Amino acid sequence: MVTEMITVKLDEVFLKEIDSIVSKSGYQNRTEFIRNALREKVEEVRLKEAMISLGHLKGASKNKTADDALEKLRIKAFESLDKRPK
Repeated sequence: MVTEMITVKLDEVFLKEIDSIVSKSGYQNRTEFIRNALREKVEEVRLKEAMISLGHLKGASKNKTADDALEKLRIKAFESLDKRPK
């Protein structure tokens, strides 16, 4: 995978907070922490988008689905999200 360098400006207080988290949490460096934080945010946005899409589908089917069947489908959807490469 090709990586591209970007520049991010952070104020000193926030950067010190990040440095503290990096040292306490076992990250190798700031870059690793920031990269991980961005991945988590991207996954959070994807999950919200998926839930909104599922919300629009609720009630759209002419066939009624029992609550237990919906719960099984929800679990299956989240399991497939968990299996995606990060």
